[in-house]
Amino acid sequence: MTRRGLDWRDLQYFLAVARGGSLSVAARALSVDHATVGRHIQSLEDATGTTLFERHLRGYALTRQGERLLARVEAMEHEAREVEAGGEGGLSGTVRISALEGFANFFLAPRIGALLATNPALTVEMVTIQQIVSLSRRQADIAVTLTLPSGNRFVAEKLTDYRLFIYASADYLARHKPVRSPADLSHHMFAGYVDELLFTRGLDYLEGLGIAPRLVRIQNSSIQAQMEAVAAGLCLAVLPAFVAASRPGLVRVLPLSMNLTRTYWLITRADESRTSRIRHLSGVLRQEVEQAQAMFLPLPEAALPPRPDKGSR
Repeated sequence: MTRRGLDWRDLQYFLAVARGGSLSVAARALSVDHATVGRHIQSLEDATGTTLFERHLRGYALTRQGERLLARVEAMEHEAREVEAGGEGGLSGTVRISALEGFANFFLAPRIGALLATNPALTVEMVTIQQIVSLSRRQADIAVTLTLPSGNRFVAEKLTDYRLFIYASADYLARHKPVRSPADLSHHMFAGYVDELLFTRGLDYLEGLGIAPRLVRIQNSSIQAQMEAVAAGLCLAVLPAFVAASRPGLVRVLPLSMNLTRTYWLITRADESRTSRIRHLSGVLRQEVEQAQAMFLPLPEAALPPRPDKGSR
């Protein structure tokens, strides 16, 4: 039987399944039904005369032949992106940035407009649920994380340090026992992350400051939810300074003795880090962060609330 020719559209479906790990994920990404994806995968396997995926209950896993084809197809994709980036219209298509919630929602989202304005054919996706996004499986193009990757498949560069403090509302401090030393914190309730949902220990800010787990009585998976609990006067929480800056009414507690510093890392895949597309996007991120160093690293002394004049009542 004569082998049918290659349909280039099949490669698009192949990439989607290889990156998504299942027909249903690929179907959602391509806005088609899963049966259509399945037909294209079968068509590609017929055309190449190889089995590209092993079918499992949990999804589709690449065979060795599939991995070899993936490398070749991604090389073609990279070349196509280079052509797009070199055109007068700037970058085009879709780029996905995986970032921690605080960085994505409170820093990057308000600043993405400049990138879109200079690249009218570009769409930016921001994913803040990092534990389900795999850079190695091509589920994101760039990642901003607290953890350095292992191995030589990735390129990591320091994006910025950022400082964290304990915060409370002025109303909370007026209604509760004063906090004059770290020992006084034992009389107060805190908001923090659900421990078993922490996908990186770098987010365990409370442990970093020695806050006892028994004090963390409001637990959730969102830094914004923790900040809202503080703003409502319910408790204290450890927050990045640039996040807390979005709520000017919050007060830093013991800023000189109780503060933390963490580091954001910019991660790209080694095989893409030098492409014009990734270089440009990484450069935009670095530039925005460099211009906002005062937000990320405010001086602890600047955090002290104004002291009332003892001579006035």
